[in-house]
Amino acid sequence: MPLVTVTLQKPKTPEFKSLILDTVHEALKKVGVPATDRFQRVLELEPDDFRFDPTYPDANMARTGEFVLIEILWSVGRSVKVKRELLSFLLQELATKGIEPENVMVVFKETQWENWSFAGGRLIHT
Repeated sequence: MPLVTVTLQKPKTPEFKSLILDTVHEALKKVGVPATDRFQRVLELEPDDFRFDPTYPDANMARTGEFVLIEILWSVGRSVKVKRELLSFLLQELATKGIEPENVMVVFKETQWENWSFAGGRLIHT
């Protein structure tokens, strides 16, 4: 049940956005998310509307305008091991596709199962 939000600085091509979204989805599937559970959005902002520190807290190189912020909102219960597996796969895959891992930030957000209504106002996990 992840909701993925990718934030980027303008301009990015449709191909670049698809590359990021598809790779995130592949990483989620690797840790057990069903293939059909795909809810994603891209926020593409002007540089003045998307500001970030070039190296905080431990980047090995300065972030650039190619910086990718990936937020994954999902239900509670994933272990640190699962999160590390997802991160490892995701960053390796992005690197093979030309995305510098030091230019990628991933934030996991967790919410209780009863906070999801996928359609029709039904709470299916209560």
